[in-house]
Order: sequence, then structure tokens, then C-alpha cells
Amino acid sequence: MASRTNPPDRTAAPDSRDSSDGTAAEVAVGIAAGEDPRHPVRRVLGRLRSWIHGRPRLRVLYRSIVALLGAALTLVGLALVPLPGPGWLVVFLGLAVLGTEFAWARRLAAVIKRMLARFWTWWRNRRRSGATTVR
Repeated sequence: MASRTNPPDRTAAPDSRDSSDGTAAEVAVGIAAGEDPRHPVRRVLGRLRSWIHGRPRLRVLYRSIVALLGAALTLVGLALVPLPGPGWLVVFLGLAVLGTEFAWARRLAAVIKRMLARFWTWWRNRRRSGATTVR
């Protein structure tokens, strides 16, 4: 016979409502750590970008490669959206690549990030309130 002090069995309820809160906090911490300018990888990439931007011909070549790669990723991601899989993830990856060199892509990614944060907040609140779909 189980005692009342045992933790609830989370395997019985796959849609437990508080399971995403810990994951969201972990993701937020990971994103903040990755965006820290003192991160070793960001420092190395910053030095490399400074070296490239000091050479005008190399800078044009670099920006062209970034534009082609980012546009290709974004277009492939858009083509994958109707299919099951990582379509939107690839689109956002393409925007992130473009955002490394183009201010308009950084602004677009920031707007999309805010919209996505609002959507997830709405979704979590909806799930907590027990809203169901109409059949």
C-alpha cells in the first residue's frame, strides 16, 4: 500500500501542467549564457569578425556568403513548414544566420522572438486554466 508521502506518479499523466515550467527556466538560463558577450566562443567569433571587417574585399565576400547561406536556410525551412519536422526551426536558424550581419534580420528575429514568447505565455495560461477544444 502506497503512503501519502510518496511523490505523485508523473508517468501516469503525460500532460502534467507544471512540467514545462522547469524546462522553460532551464532554456532561459541557457539562452542568457549563450548571449553573454564574455562567453569564450563569442569572443573568438568577435575577433574573427573584426579581422574580416578590417579587409574590405573579404568583408564583401563574407557578407555575400552569409546572405546566401541564411537565405537558403530560410527558404528550405519555409518549404519544410507544411511537412512534419523542423520547418520553423530551420526558418529561425536562417534568420539567425542572416542576423549576424544584417540589422533588418536581427530586428525581424527580435519581433518574432517576442511574438513567440507571448504565444507560449498564452498557451501555458490556457493549459493551466483547463481550456479544451470544441469537438
